[in-house]
Amino acid sequence: MSAVSDRLPAFPWDKLEPYKKTAAAHPDGIVDLSVGTPVDPVPEHIQKALIDAADSPGYPTVWGTPELRDALTRWVEHRLGAREVTHRHVLPVVGSKELVAWLPTQLGLGPGDQVAFPRLAYPTYEVGARLARAEHVAYDDPTELDPTRLKLLWLNSPSNPTGRVLSKAELTRIVAWAREHGVLVLSDECYIELGWEADPVSVLHPDVNGGSYDGIVAVHSLSKRSNLAGYRAAFLAGDPAVLGPLLQIRKHGGMMTPAPTQAAVVAALGDDEHVRVQRERYAARRTALRDALLAHGFRIEHSEASLYLWATRDESCWDTVAHLADRGILVAPGYFYGPAGDRFVRVALTATDERVRAAVTRLTA
Repeated sequence: MSAVSDRLPAFPWDKLEPYKKTAAAHPDGIVDLSVGTPVDPVPEHIQKALIDAADSPGYPTVWGTPELRDALTRWVEHRLGAREVTHRHVLPVVGSKELVAWLPTQLGLGPGDQVAFPRLAYPTYEVGARLARAEHVAYDDPTELDPTRLKLLWLNSPSNPTGRVLSKAELTRIVAWAREHGVLVLSDECYIELGWEADPVSVLHPDVNGGSYDGIVAVHSLSKRSNLAGYRAAFLAGDPAVLGPLLQIRKHGGMMTPAPTQAAVVAALGDDEHVRVQRERYAARRTALRDALLAHGFRIEHSEASLYLWATRDESCWDTVAHLADRGILVAPGYFYGPAGDRFVRVALTATDERVRAAVTRLTA
């Protein structure tokens, strides 16, 4: 066990504990904008679907029910503009973090293989490479990488933490390059329904992939769009030549989405109205926090999509974290997402309206 844990970096969030204690000591309580965990209610019709499926004594299937696969294929075509999507093109997973962490291992990657991810990125991309004992490399432009040993290329648009969106032209260029060099593309699109100043596009769109899913897989989650982080509901869509073997591996590993969660996903993907309502909540919080941060002397970069504001005061991120903690506001230091973020903080929009108003008051006082 120690040999495995020794491959991993220190868990970054533990370093935030002293600042959390400072923020919690504020007379009006902490405003926690550090972790992007949903705080709004799960829509009632999704709760009902979960409850109605609660009497599920048998084992669920890894591939999911036919109803779930139908819902996944319909949503991918309806929302992402994909074409001719069949059950072979989709695979439910037990939350997207589990998938990111274990995918390199499940793909059979190991020493000598490379996994690439953006210079500023979700830390679990690196964790996944380390668990597989593969090498990891960060990029600014993936097409400038040496593809010789590159086996897995992570894209993330909209980005966590920066909110940056890759344009259709950029995605098309990257997919073409990866195919030319035989590199598998995994596109993390979990924030695709949260575009504010840009309209994110999927690698599954025919304008990007030329009508072929060869060598591309998209990752999607219901955690943010439907407030289902507690349900562990996500899925893959793309190349059947990749998803088929993954399905077999995950069958052997017993990686099954619980049956009630599968039923909840069917209900969630079949309804657009709750997504619109949640977007409006986040849009209002984003406007309020963005204006308050700018008034407080911050500069905000990118942030055209996703659930975060990528903000800086042109100082060490830890100095900014301390400055805000003194005001009872907890944010994530940009260093958690790579050394290139050491002068930024990530400010999450996932707090209640009341807590967001408290943060705005403290920033503009």
